[in-house]
Amino acid sequence: MAKQLDTIVENLRAILDQTNQVREDALKLSRETIRLSANSIRASHREDFEEACDLKAKARTKVDEAKQILKEKLEIYYTGYVQDAQKEYAESELTYAIIREMLFPECAELGVEPAAYLNGLAEAIGESRRHVLDVMRHGDLERAERILKIMDDVYYALITFDYPDAVTQGLRRQTDMVRGVLERTRADLTILLQQKKLEIAIETAIDRIGDGSGSGKAQEGN
Repeated sequence: MAKQLDTIVENLRAILDQTNQVREDALKLSRETIRLSANSIRASHREDFEEACDLKAKARTKVDEAKQILKEKLEIYYTGYVQDAQKEYAESELTYAIIREMLFPECAELGVEPAAYLNGLAEAIGESRRHVLDVMRHGDLERAERILKIMDDVYYALITFDYPDAVTQGLRRQTDMVRGVLERTRADLTILLQQKKLEIAIETAIDRIGDGSGSGKAQEGN
């Protein structure tokens, strides 16, 4: 009996040693995915799109590697850090698409889980606000309005997912965040548009006054 117990224990130890090694490898890959994705988002904001694409392609490789090593270790695959890495990668891809006003890549195309995709989409709206503010500072209000419209469309899509947090991994909280981001961004853009209209009205009035003054002086001279 003691010999049998020793065999059982050693077999279990080998299995857990392998699981622990896979866990460590997946954790490293997840950290690398998050780092690459964050750098890709920063490159997108700088409109360095070549670098952004290179970085998100590297992040995708890490996502695929993690899925491969965890295909028989689903107890590790569905832990939080693996899904968080997928969410960050999805965010980098979706932020890039919004900034460039492109069609969104689909969930299956990115190779991430549905909940990770949806949460990445929600967080991409926060990044989009930052880009809208940059665009506004450069005076391109038409583009700012187009991106805000995309953000609106995303919000109205997200609120249709009325599932428990255990299924969507906290999407409801993220959707509330998106609503707040939209309200602040719309307010900022509205104020700037009103200021622009006021500036145009003032310039027009000054031009009219100037034209009228010039005509009056000409008549006095005659």
